[in-house]
Amino acid sequence: MEIKIGTFNLNNLFSRFNFAGAVDSPPSASEGGITLTFDEGSVKVRTFMGRLVKEKDPEETVTIARRIRQAMDVDVLGVQEVEHIEILKQFNRDYLGGGYDEIALIEGNDPRLIDVGLLSRLPVGAITSFQTSVHPDDPARRVFGRDLVRIEILGPDRQPLLVVYNTHMKSHYVPFHMDPVAGAAEANERRRRQAETIGAIIAATEGPDSRFVLLGDMNDPPGSPFLAPMIAFAGGTLVNSLADARETRPAKPETPGQGPGPASVNWTHRYNPPGPEFPHYEQYDQIWLSPALAPHLAAAFIDRRTRHGGDGSDHDPAWVVLDL
Repeated sequence: MEIKIGTFNLNNLFSRFNFAGAVDSPPSASEGGITLTFDEGSVKVRTFMGRLVKEKDPEETVTIARRIRQAMDVDVLGVQEVEHIEILKQFNRDYLGGGYDEIALIEGNDPRLIDVGLLSRLPVGAITSFQTSVHPDDPARRVFGRDLVRIEILGPDRQPLLVVYNTHMKSHYVPFHMDPVAGAAEANERRRRQAETIGAIIAATEGPDSRFVLLGDMNDPPGSPFLAPMIAFAGGTLVNSLADARETRPAKPETPGQGPGPASVNWTHRYNPPGPEFPHYEQYDQIWLSPALAPHLAAAFIDRRTRHGGDGSDHDPAWVVLDL
């Protein structure tokens, strides 16, 4: 049996509904839809750090859907930066043609309301959220700013096939009011604690012969020391399935004067810092395989963007083919 599993940061897949109001009974609708007008007192505008939270641009939504349908065409897709399960269901229905029968998402901890979720053509078993996990160095605070979810993937006969862990780790963003050096150190330490917690959870949950995948937006490259406790956990060492990934197309040449471009194909995120520094290319989006699952890796791919800013997302999606 061949199964394709991927990861894609959808970059703020928010809904367009940004109001609150009470309706006593369903209004009668003429052809063309319903328009509801609210008084000023019943309108709720949602903001984050002083900015209005708006729906994802429809053209960008079409673009990420096209990449999922045409480039990836995976059986199981872990996604990040999704507002809630309703918008993920709508995305599947309206943009993916209802191609995925199973949709999973549990609300996490992020103040920006971005969660991790999963789309699957295969049956799904138990779903476990570890959002309440804490690190011993700070037991009063939840360690995951978003979540770590464990989802059982079943075969067509509904027997256990493998397990997918999906997460979105602490970013490098430092708020403007913080010292940049101290802020960066704090973000790195938070990511290290998240990695330690993930490693501990996997060690306590999975056996030596367990077939599982850990994927998501790790916000650090595979060789980062802050991710090391997650990769080399108590039960073994995870295998980087994207180490020899192939691009769906060559990378767009770098802008003249902006450096040589990526050093290899192993990148999914491009960051162009202000000032004279050249753009950074990093493999933030990762798919790690358990030791028992790694021998089943048949191929790995990264769908390469056509624009430096990204096609519908500032992350490029990646996926693997497993021969089970």
